[in-house]
Amino acid sequence: MGGILKVSYDDYTKFDEQFGHLFTNLAYSHYILRLEYRFTGTMMTDAPKYVNLNSGVMLHAQPPQSMRFDQGFPASLEMQFLADEGKGERSTANLCTPGTHVEMGGQLVTKHIVKSSAPTFLAEEWVSAEVEVRGNEEIIHRINGVEVLRYQRPQLDPTNNNAPATDQIELGGNLMLGYGHIALQAEGQPVWFRKIELKSLEKK
Repeated sequence: MGGILKVSYDDYTKFDEQFGHLFTNLAYSHYILRLEYRFTGTMMTDAPKYVNLNSGVMLHAQPPQSMRFDQGFPASLEMQFLADEGKGERSTANLCTPGTHVEMGGQLVTKHIVKSSAPTFLAEEWVSAEVEVRGNEEIIHRINGVEVLRYQRPQLDPTNNNAPATDQIELGGNLMLGYGHIALQAEGQPVWFRKIELKSLEKK
């Protein structure tokens, strides 16, 4: 409506762990993705507390057809969108790693959340997010045109059974992630997306 893609739960009586992702039909490798997002309304009362003013876009995501029926999130790299809860600083454009790891400065990073240097934004504020993805080489997060996070060599976590990268590895998938689907999140918090643009980049 009005050029806005809306995640809404107006007709839901409860969330009931119905996590959702809107996937691209194709997988992508080298590109720049730009969009604007804003949070609206309140989270579903029975959704996990961490989804409050929380959404994101998944990068290098596994195909939706390969996900288990009980799998909440695809193995992927999430550019996480957050807003102010009134409890102190809460940076947006962090990295979350369901079923994955990355490298930073040549060192393997295995923690689930890597914080960015972005500021905290109010929930109703439109925020411009951009991510530059260069296959398996490097990924850069930008907020309102400013770089806030950079990491390298995204890869599947062979020990993670919750967002089962192990399924892909057992089927012969490459441990190193050089491409994948893009997916917008719906995880219990109403959120709007607009001005979604995708630009292909030539491989270096």
